[in-house]
Amino acid sequence: MTRAETDSLAEVLNLDRIETNIFRGWSWHTAPTRVFGGHVAAQALIAAGRTVAPDRPVHSLHAYFLLPGDPAAPIVYEVDPIRDGRSFTTRRVVAIQHGKAIFNMSASFHRAADGFEHQSPMPQSPPPDDAPAPAEEIFSDGGAIEPFFRRYLDVRPIATQGPDGSVLPPVMSHLGDPHAPYQRRWFRARGTLPDDPLYHACAVAYASDLHLIATTVLPHRSADGPRISLASLDHAMWFHRPFRADEWLLYVQDSPSAFGERGFARGEIYTEDGRLVVSVAQEGLLRRHP
Repeated sequence: MTRAETDSLAEVLNLDRIETNIFRGWSWHTAPTRVFGGHVAAQALIAAGRTVAPDRPVHSLHAYFLLPGDPAAPIVYEVDPIRDGRSFTTRRVVAIQHGKAIFNMSASFHRAADGFEHQSPMPQSPPPDDAPAPAEEIFSDGGAIEPFFRRYLDVRPIATQGPDGSVLPPVMSHLGDPHAPYQRRWFRARGTLPDDPLYHACAVAYASDLHLIATTVLPHRSADGPRISLASLDHAMWFHRPFRADEWLLYVQDSPSAFGERGFARGEIYTEDGRLVVSVAQEGLLRRHP
């Protein structure tokens, strides 16, 4: 059984419910050799959210990427309804292909309430209309990755400041001069998403894997471009404030550490008017090939 191609992220998130806590999703061949990690995270989150009362938005998720996903096969999501408390609801999701777990996630949902508030300020950034549409970005193994991001997202990279204060062009690949492990991008979902906040959280979960682990490569770039394997290992997100993912969001990424074939990267996502809405952390494989 296959699905027709789609350019709608909302359609990607419309899973088939095949049992009370079992869902089936599709990848629409959006990746050349494996399913994009954000794709699986977004579908796992909407599967979890479909088992939770709508007055409890997601506030955090913690996930592990276990095996590469097969873009030619459907993905089954099994949701374990671990706990329904008075204020918090917890779900665990396992994504399965060919009889094996390829991804697992725990997600927590919180009943909305008033409380204390503060946030870090958004970095000074040019508006999205002043940032260029990206050129095609390249994996270290020579495979193009940008087309399956562009299918569902409008992405605009921003020139960033180097460690010596110079302005550097947007980072487009592993080739070139070493660069401080810091980059910024505006992004939004293409088209208009449904008003359901769960769709917007899932759209940002999809986009959150966008170039994040690649930030760890930037200090190690070189002109001759040694092959570097990149793969997401684990991924965490915290949803702070309401937002719409079909409006511009600024994704600020940095990498404070790489060691032992693993790189660590962080992200903060802001609305265009400066509200911090999501924080992200990820560790990934960063392996140099001889």
